[in-house]
Amino acid sequence: MDLTVWRTFVSVCRLGSLSAAAAELHHTQSAVSRQVAGLEQQLGVVLVERHARGVRPTAAGEVFRRHALVVLNEADRAVRAVCDVRDGVRVRPLAVGATPSLAAGIVPEAIGGLLESESVRWSLLPGLSAQLHDRVVAGDLDVAVVTDAPPGPVQDVRVERRLLGLDEMVVVLPAGHPLAGRGPVGMRALAGEVWAEDNDGSAALLRQWAARAGVGARIDLAAADLPGKLALVATGHAVALVPGVLVRALRSDVVAVALVDPPVRGVHVLTPRRDPHPCAGVLFERLVEVFGGRAGTGGRG
Repeated sequence: MDLTVWRTFVSVCRLGSLSAAAAELHHTQSAVSRQVAGLEQQLGVVLVERHARGVRPTAAGEVFRRHALVVLNEADRAVRAVCDVRDGVRVRPLAVGATPSLAAGIVPEAIGGLLESESVRWSLLPGLSAQLHDRVVAGDLDVAVVTDAPPGPVQDVRVERRLLGLDEMVVVLPAGHPLAGRGPVGMRALAGEVWAEDNDGSAALLRQWAARAGVGARIDLAAADLPGKLALVATGHAVALVPGVLVRALRSDVVAVALVDPPVRGVHVLTPRRDPHPCAGVLFERLVEVFGGRAGTGGRG
């Protein structure tokens, strides 16, 4: 079977549209349709079904999609491994993933320490914890630094999970807020505030913390990402819950304030059990050092 056709099918499933897949792959829609039809003929089953908004995989199509994704990832790894060979020696780059708050400070600082002792090319990919876990399993990432914020960690025997430490959340206020510069503050003092959130995990932590205080949290504003959430705070529209490890990297027009009985999340390092990167262990040691050094701003090693 032609792996190009497999890639087309996986793209169709991911995008839910023949036309969108054609645009992404720089094919015509008819060419994409023919490739999917040819694959169905080869396998002898219907792989996709059409609906009002596009297409979706059938039960058989979903089974094939999962296996095809594994094959395609391994094929890509094979190509990258060959390209990494120089003068008969493999020089393997280090692919690192991290949640946005961890990618904003702790991870780059730890990699800086790593480069003092190791010569390695590296890349950094921000993402949500579940997405990063999947990319470690797929072989796209050598190391991922994630959190156990709701919905919680995924248990997977293919991945080694090591606890880096605990991170206490803080509240971020506009610079002119009456509580700016004070602290720690309790949820009752913030009960009348409008909150902004950018992801379900952080929102769940906020609601749990408010419930412990016996009050509610008005999450009226939604942001697309962490910078958007901080922009809403800086312009006086809301306050926000953010990770303590992010405090050093905050913009200058917001103020972080410690909380009474704050929400806490665990920070974990994920590595694949199969074929771990030679530098993964050293990077973990550097992450431990950096995270422990931020104990005063939310990190507890």
